[in-house]
Amino acid sequence: MADWIIDFISTGGYPAIAALMLLETIFPPIPSELVVPFAGFAAAQGRLDIWLVVISAFVGSVSGALVLYWVGKLIKDEKLEQFVQKHGRWLTLDVDDLRKSRRWFDRYSRTAVLFGRLIPAVRSLISIPAGITKMSIVSFFIFSAIGTAVWSSVLAWAGYLLGQDYERIRHIIDPVTSIVVLLVVVIYLYRLIFPRRKSGSAVTD
Repeated sequence: MADWIIDFISTGGYPAIAALMLLETIFPPIPSELVVPFAGFAAAQGRLDIWLVVISAFVGSVSGALVLYWVGKLIKDEKLEQFVQKHGRWLTLDVDDLRKSRRWFDRYSRTAVLFGRLIPAVRSLISIPAGITKMSIVSFFIFSAIGTAVWSSVLAWAGYLLGQDYERIRHIIDPVTSIVVLLVVVIYLYRLIFPRRKSGSAVTD
């Protein structure tokens, strides 16, 4: 994946960065930790402008976040609970979990969006509950934009400052990304095979 991403950025420039960051937000296995630092490295070589790299990454990432926000907003509460009741096992989720998570998000939505945009994987998924809980689009955009600006700037400047060392580091990133994806799959399968028991749910004879 690393080589394909690097070739795509080298060929497509700023539009490629924005497109990859939009896809990364919607499809987390595409790692922003590889996309943006490489673009910063290309800027250090004079092939791109570092500020346009940051702007491109920001635009793509925020666009993807807004797409997921509207997906969440279109989901009706009743339909969501019905879906979880019917298919919750495959999501390792039940209606009680869903209601608890909604109450938590209602209380901490702004903080969750702001800091969630700084955490790999979470930065993509945080947009959906924001939409589901009908968080104000203005608040969502502002706090998502702040978190995204920080994330994009840090990654871009990291690649820029690493300079030639990035060539060595990038060979580490791809296997690390694969390990993270594998870990997510393992955790999912564990929760699927060994579901949590609710307190008081034990059956007595």
